[in-house]
Amino acid sequence: MNRLEELKARITSREAHIGVIGLGYVGLPLGLEFTRAGHGVTGFDVDPERVESLCAGTSYIEDVPSEAVARAVADGKLTATTDFGRLSVCDVINVCVPTPLTKGKDPDVSHMAAALDEIRKRLRAGQLVILGSTTYPGTSHDLFVPMLESTGLRCGVDFALAFAPERIDPANQRFRVREVPKVVGGETPLCTELAALVFQGVFDRVVPVSSTQTAEMVKLLENTFRAINIGLANEVALMCHRLGLDVWEVIEAAASKPYGFMKFLPGPGLGGHCIPVDPTYLAWKMKSLNFPARFIELATDINGRMPEHVVDRITDLLNEDRLPVNGARILVLGVAYKAGVSDMRESPALDVIRLLAAKGAEVSYHDPHVREIAIDGTSYKSVDLGDDTLSRSDLVVVITDHADVDYARVAAKAHRIFDTRNAMRDVKLGGEKIRKL
Repeated sequence: MNRLEELKARITSREAHIGVIGLGYVGLPLGLEFTRAGHGVTGFDVDPERVESLCAGTSYIEDVPSEAVARAVADGKLTATTDFGRLSVCDVINVCVPTPLTKGKDPDVSHMAAALDEIRKRLRAGQLVILGSTTYPGTSHDLFVPMLESTGLRCGVDFALAFAPERIDPANQRFRVREVPKVVGGETPLCTELAALVFQGVFDRVVPVSSTQTAEMVKLLENTFRAINIGLANEVALMCHRLGLDVWEVIEAAASKPYGFMKFLPGPGLGGHCIPVDPTYLAWKMKSLNFPARFIELATDINGRMPEHVVDRITDLLNEDRLPVNGARILVLGVAYKAGVSDMRESPALDVIRLLAAKGAEVSYHDPHVREIAIDGTSYKSVDLGDDTLSRSDLVVVITDHADVDYARVAAKAHRIFDTRNAMRDVKLGGEKIRKL
């Protein structure tokens, strides 16, 4: 029996030790699911504060309760470390590190390459490496296989490599981690088989595909689909504003059709770690093949201009009452990229605040999940959403529709409101003050 066959037996018996590199929104929930399936898990992170927190049984992620972490640690199923030397004891290694864009909007796979380099230094026969970080098609095969094979070990013979994209949706209470099917593509059929076997004990459904390139493309298609359809919804919002129509009413009525329509909603722009980034990865790859990704480019342009549209609408609302933006007291409700989270990555609120501040507005914000932010060297702290704060503001703009905000009270106390999320759709009193995207 060769080493990969031995690994298969260890996975089946739940004796395989699992490593997870990157203990953020993706890696920590995945690691906990492995502990629930009976595996021992070692988490790796470069942030010592994260490691210390987990070893003390405390979670730093809103979707992950501390009780779950404490239980896994107490049971001896979960440990965390900054010592990458311990990768050598892991049978399966999941890479869950960020893959952002550079300032020039090119893919930045440096975090993933650094993780793979740490693995390369300790790679041994009988290990399975699974990449979960979003990247462009061909990254696993063209970049990481040669890196790992530089050790003299052969992919698919001595070690296995697969790509299994993350599908984490922070704050989603409807679909838990294990309920979202797991796509898996390996460098060889055996690599796919081993990775699928690992995840079958964790996810309700595993979807094997023919290659790492296919799995990489699946992830990009999912979020490109969303970005393009959000771009359409945003353009419809611009059209409805020009036509004097309520875009929210239009979309809700269209969504009553039981087939052929999927509801996407407009907003102040795109945010988060996936939707604003993933389509750009695909467009970058296609540009290298002299293939223009026209839908992606158009949607990116429309979505990217939404913060400017929000500021233009705010300017118009203040002008109606002969108030200039310069010196206006503007309160932003919600700065996280989506409701129910504290994640600020790519949040459109940052652009809106930056644009308003450039026009001389006195901007403050309230967000129950984000205590402090910094924009262009200026620090802002979340203010208390008291009656005085609301009544002193010339305009309140809803950027992120957190559920733990009393929108009825906001409508009652604020002078003017611009709602970019339709958060106040059920408000009965004070509705005459509210303007929608």
